[in-house]
Amino acid sequence: MMNALPKNNNKPEDKRRLAGNPRLKFVILALVFFLAGVALSAFWFSRPPAPVASDSENPVALSEATKAVLQHLDSPVEIRFYSMLAASGVPDSVQAYAGRAGQLLAQYEQVAGGKVRVVRCDSLAEAGANAAEADGISAFNMDKGDACFLGIAVVCGNQKESLPRLAPEWEQALEPDLTRAIARAAAAKQGAPSPARIDSATLEAVRRSIPNFDAVSLQEGTQVLREAGRTQFQQATVEIQAQVKEARQRFLQAQAGQSEAAQQAAREQLRRVQSEAADRLKQIALNSHLQIAALQQIKQTAP
Repeated sequence: MMNALPKNNNKPEDKRRLAGNPRLKFVILALVFFLAGVALSAFWFSRPPAPVASDSENPVALSEATKAVLQHLDSPVEIRFYSMLAASGVPDSVQAYAGRAGQLLAQYEQVAGGKVRVVRCDSLAEAGANAAEADGISAFNMDKGDACFLGIAVVCGNQKESLPRLAPEWEQALEPDLTRAIARAAAAKQGAPSPARIDSATLEAVRRSIPNFDAVSLQEGTQVLREAGRTQFQQATVEIQAQVKEARQRFLQAQAGQSEAAQQAAREQLRRVQSEAADRLKQIALNSHLQIAALQQIKQTAP
């Protein structure tokens, strides 16, 4: 069913099925950059991917970093989930993964307390394909039949972040990638300065972050800055998990000691840790946004 997704009046190519479709080059490039990005998330997880539980007794458990971001959102966020998979030609593993991804998104919606709305599209009709393409979702399976889409777009105000192609082999990277996309979109919507007002310190930081700056293209430089932001986000998440765990242990100790004052102090500390964690992650996302905007300014004004 198609529900409240943006419309695109430009009709797609009549022969989307053909492998020679002129859009195929763009699809392949988008997939290459996507896989290159999520590879950095994958190294963060030392354990092999584990399927998300599908029964009600074992609901999907979001990380503390994700909870902190969701519970401190300042603006509503819409997550557009495109799970448009043909019955034939798509492996069962991909179909099952799409179901687990949908369960994960349901947890985002629940934990956010009304600040996150998930819009789902599973229709293979032309309108669905147009909407997916407009949101930057990559088509696949075109050589076997109708174009399929499995991706996510995050929208906050006029800011949009996309996960163009979800794949089972990168399942463990989905939550950190999605949370980072939400934080980045929310931070940018919150009032990032325009490129014309970006300070000289940010511009200088961008130049220091990119080796051989003058020889690097805008696309290559953007990728470098996104990867740097991804690494910072992951390191912060590991530290946040440890801080929240410690705060919870103190609260449990206070409960065991039956001290109401100690419980209240531990409870306040846990809230403070979660609030500071959300602010830290949003600041990392905002800095990444500013640096990319600064890069665009430098490259576009270069002689």
